[in-house]
Amino acid sequence: MSALPPKFEGDLAELPTHAFGHRSLTWWGVVAFFLIEGTAFALAIGAYFFLQGLEDSWPPQPWKPADLLAGTLFTITILLSEIPNTIVKRAAERHDLATVRRWMLVLIPFFVLLLVFRAFEFNSLNVKWNDNAYGSILWALLFLHLTHILTDIADSLVLTGLVWTRHGGENRRIVDVAENAMYWRFVWLTWIPIYLLIYWVPRWVR
Repeated sequence: MSALPPKFEGDLAELPTHAFGHRSLTWWGVVAFFLIEGTAFALAIGAYFFLQGLEDSWPPQPWKPADLLAGTLFTITILLSEIPNTIVKRAAERHDLATVRRWMLVLIPFFVLLLVFRAFEFNSLNVKWNDNAYGSILWALLFLHLTHILTDIADSLVLTGLVWTRHGGENRRIVDVAENAMYWRFVWLTWIPIYLLIYWVPRWVR
């Protein structure tokens, strides 16, 4: 008859109460969100090509492709925003609260510029959402991406306020900052194919 396993006893107070990456439940939640929302973007992109296939020209006559300026400025800005975003993420993983605080403030002007450029983008599409299917899918793609921008900006602003409180250095708060930075990468990565669809595909297929 086998002996009973030894009884392990010890003080668990020294064990870490947080983790980064795949050891964090927050990380898994964000990844699950990526899968769900990535599917939504894929369906919208599929709808774009489906509607394009029904038309003899794209965009349909007499409409012309969207103006490039606002969308290109938006794209440049969102790509440049990854620089302070990466600094924030790495600082959070080092528990460098001073750097996190400083660079989260640096991100705020990027957010303002992105919202300004996005407002001009809607105006530069040269088509209204209810003019035809082409206009509907362009507005849908921009609006879908805008909802994700607004979500992350709201999260980032709340976290920026929280890290400046006396509880800002708490482990769970630092993890939230790091995972929020990962979410921002999803936001700008999903924008790249949408930018190509809205601004360049109509120019390539005409």
